[in-house]
Amino acid sequence: MPQDSYAPPDPQAAGDPGALGETAAEDLVHGICFKTGPPRILGAELEWLVLDAERPGTTLPPDRLTAAHDAARALPLHSRLTVEPGGQLELSSAPAPSLSGCVDGLQADLAAVRAALRSRGLVLHGTGRDPRRPLRRLLHSPRYDAMESYFDRTGTAGRAMMCSSASVQVCVDAGYEEPGPLGYGRRWRLAHLLGAVFVAAFANSPAHEGPYAGWRCSRQGIWNDIDARRALAPPADAEPRAGWTRHALDTEVMCVRSEGEGPWPVPHGMTFRDWLRAAGATGAGGPVPDGLRPPTAADLEYHLTTLFPPVRPRGHLEFRMIDAQPGEDGWLVPVAVVHALFDDPEAAESAYRAAKALADTHGPRPSPRNPLWQSAARHGLADPELRTAAATCFRAATEALPRLGASRHVQDVVGAFTERFPLRGRCPADDAYPQLTGTGARS
Repeated sequence: MPQDSYAPPDPQAAGDPGALGETAAEDLVHGICFKTGPPRILGAELEWLVLDAERPGTTLPPDRLTAAHDAARALPLHSRLTVEPGGQLELSSAPAPSLSGCVDGLQADLAAVRAALRSRGLVLHGTGRDPRRPLRRLLHSPRYDAMESYFDRTGTAGRAMMCSSASVQVCVDAGYEEPGPLGYGRRWRLAHLLGAVFVAAFANSPAHEGPYAGWRCSRQGIWNDIDARRALAPPADAEPRAGWTRHALDTEVMCVRSEGEGPWPVPHGMTFRDWLRAAGATGAGGPVPDGLRPPTAADLEYHLTTLFPPVRPRGHLEFRMIDAQPGEDGWLVPVAVVHALFDDPEAAESAYRAAKALADTHGPRPSPRNPLWQSAARHGLADPELRTAAATCFRAATEALPRLGASRHVQDVVGAFTERFPLRGRCPADDAYPQLTGTGARS
């Protein structure tokens, strides 16, 4: 859940004794990806752009942006505050046993951060993609230097993801081991079908020009393009644990952590399974550089933090496809809706019935590179299938929120969003750029 489990392992842990074998690596991923039990814990991560209150279209000088981050870090917050490579500010909630527990802590911390920034003439802004150019990376570290080098091999999408994207990430428990409405297997499948609904309903990164011109969720286009495999889900028909384990080990290693101040090596074309199989060999050749040290359990744990599928299994399920939302309370809506549709049995059943109608359009290709997800990113809820599913799901969520103990304020915010967007076949991007409204359905 947010706050503690998202922190990557300490680089110094790379000195774990002994090489990690392939079977042990499979067992490790298999054991940590889905931790089953009754769904009860909720968490959220909120990413924000930091803008000048009077001139929001201007790029902030690095020293002013860094001073704002330092002021926010000095606050006594309940949430974990971090900074993304482009200077985006992120708040990660502590794991909470209820919706109110998650929301109340984030609301209090956001109020404190906003006040600190306001005194410096700055504001937090919720949008999925920063339109300002040029892209500038504020943070420099071995991790981010290696990440940039890795992504630059396949184009500009990696830098755009690092420096200009922002999201609302919601985390729910994996679910029960046993089959059923709240079992982890069904929740995993449901997450990838409803993920397209969430992309469409919360699309808030419209683009006028460039490779994603006309898209309501250009942020999703960026994630689609960063890597041939790193941002993909496992095959839809795979058993969740086995599918994710194969996917993780057969994805390229982004970088190899090393001690000292030098840059981290960025191998070319080496999967983690390649690294495991070459461990202990001399003159390995192929994608494994000669002399590369054997991988450890800590290296594998770190590798998992460099995988960015739309739904990431970290013991719990981490929903990564939702754009940052506009307004002071817009972020409440995806947190409450995801919680309701996955943790309230009645709402989960309604969501499952709606999702089943989307299965044929989703097809066998993994998310986000299938027709359902592509249409969600391009057209939002102008797609009639997604609009129908969204209307059903948002109605079910609004009915579930009182059962989940949601405050009147949360209920009102979700209700207003539902009336304004899903029930009218619209998304926040349609407010930002009205000319995109009505551009048609799936192509």
